[in-house]
Amino acid sequence: MSATCGFFFFAFTLLFSLFSFMLFIIRMKPWCNCDICRSYLTVSWASKFANLCDWYTHLLRKSPSGTIHVHVLGNTITSNPDNVEHILKTNFQNYPKGKPFSVLLGDLLGQGIFNVDGDSWLFQRKMASLELGSVAIRSYALELVNEEIHARLLPFVVSTARGEMNKEKVLDLQDILRRFSFDNICKISFGLDPGCLLPTLPVSDLADAFDLASKLSAERAMTASPFIWKAKRLFGIGSEKRLREAIKVVNDVAQDMIKQRREMGFNSHKDILSRFMGSVEDDAYLRDIVVSFLLAGRDTIASALTGFFSLLSKSPEVEARIREEVGPGPEPPTFDQIREMHYLNAAVHESMRLFPPIQFDSKFATEDDVLPDGTFVRKGSRVTYHPYAMGRMENIWGPDCLRFRPERWLRDGVFVQPCPFKYPVFQAGVRVCLGKDLALTEMKSVVVALLRRFDIRVVEPDQELRFVPGLTATLRGGLPVRVLERKC
Repeated sequence: MSATCGFFFFAFTLLFSLFSFMLFIIRMKPWCNCDICRSYLTVSWASKFANLCDWYTHLLRKSPSGTIHVHVLGNTITSNPDNVEHILKTNFQNYPKGKPFSVLLGDLLGQGIFNVDGDSWLFQRKMASLELGSVAIRSYALELVNEEIHARLLPFVVSTARGEMNKEKVLDLQDILRRFSFDNICKISFGLDPGCLLPTLPVSDLADAFDLASKLSAERAMTASPFIWKAKRLFGIGSEKRLREAIKVVNDVAQDMIKQRREMGFNSHKDILSRFMGSVEDDAYLRDIVVSFLLAGRDTIASALTGFFSLLSKSPEVEARIREEVGPGPEPPTFDQIREMHYLNAAVHESMRLFPPIQFDSKFATEDDVLPDGTFVRKGSRVTYHPYAMGRMENIWGPDCLRFRPERWLRDGVFVQPCPFKYPVFQAGVRVCLGKDLALTEMKSVVVALLRRFDIRVVEPDQELRFVPGLTATLRGGLPVRVLERKC
C-alpha cells in the first residue's frame, strides 16, 4: 500500500513539474520570431553593438513610445520618463521587486533591503533612513573616506606617477577604485578593514568571494530558463557550486564580525552593523542587512568613478574648470565646502547620466496595468526601466545627449537638481537611494584629491568601452590609465 502511494505521489509530482515547466515555456514564447527576439536569441546584435545595453538603447531610440518588448524574456523595457514615474511613484504598489528577482539574489542577499518588499523592506528602510541621515554617521563616513584617501589611495598613485610601480606609470584605475571602495564600505558596514589598497595590493578572500557571488548571482538571470540554474543548485554542480562556496566565505566573515560585536559590546562602535544590532537580535537577519550595504557601496561608487575619469580624460576643459573650483591645497574638503562645489557636482551627475553604475532595474507587476504610453503590462510580467538608455535619448537631453557637458546641470552657476524620473540613477519615488548623499560625497572627495595632484589619462582613449555582465557596470579589462604628477 505504501509503495503504491509513493508511486502515485512521485507520478503526481513529476506531472505537476512538467505542467509547470510547460506553462513557463508558453509564457516565455521561445518560438517568437520577431526581429528583437530573433536578434536576442541568436546574439546577432553583437555584430553591430559592443554591449547589450547599447543595443537596447538603439531599439528604444527607434521606438516612438520609448518602450520595447523582449517576448522571449517576458520583459517590457522602457526609457519613457512618464512610464518611470508611473512604475516608481504613481503605481508603486503594483511594481515590487517581486519573487522572481528575490529568488535570483536570495542566496546572496537573503532578506536584505535590496531583495525584499512589504513590511521587511519598510522596516529596514526606516532604520537605514534614520542612520544614514544622521550627522554622526555622515561625519564618521567622511572621516573614514578621507583616511583611506590620504593613507592609501594618494600614496599608491604617487608611487605609480613616480615610476616606482612600473616604468610606464600605468595602473588599472577601475581595480584601484574597487579596492578603495571595498575598504571603505567594509569599515562603514562592519568596522572591518580588509586592507585591499595596501601597497602590495593583497588578495582579499572576502572581496574575491563577494565579487564572484555577485557575478554568479547576476548570471542566473541570463540563463535560458530558471530551471537550469535551479537544477545546478540542487545537484551542487558548476557555477552554483562556486556560488555556494563564495557565499560561505561571505557568511563566515559576517558571522565572525557579528559574534565579535556580541561579545565585545556594540554601543561604543559607529559602524552600521553595531547601529543595527541595537534593534535587531536575529544574527541571520543582521547578516542580510549588512551584506546589502556591502553590495550598495562596493561596486556602485567604483563604477561611477571609473566612468567619470574615462570621460574626464577626454575633456580637458571640464578638468580645468573643476580644478579652478576646488582650488589647491592638501586639506580634504568639508561637507560644507563640497556642497558649494557646483561645477564638480554637475560633472559627477553628468558622468553618471552617460555611465550609470546600475544600467537598468526591473520590477514585476502584481496586477494587469497600462503604462502612460499605452503599453499593456500583464500580471506577473517583468518591467524594466533603463537609466543607461535614458541618458542617451535626444527627447530627454537634447541633440547633444552623447556629449559630456556638465553645464547642462547649471543655472547661473548653481547646480539644479534633475527630475528623478528623467534621471533615475538613484532610483526615484518611494525607493529613492538613501545613501545618495554619502555616495556623492565620497565620489567628490576622491575627485578633489586626485585632480589636485595628478593628470590622469586613459591609455587607449578611443577604444570602445565594453561591460562585463553583472549587477553593476564593470569594464571588461579594467581602465588602464597613465598617471602624471602635477607641478603645483
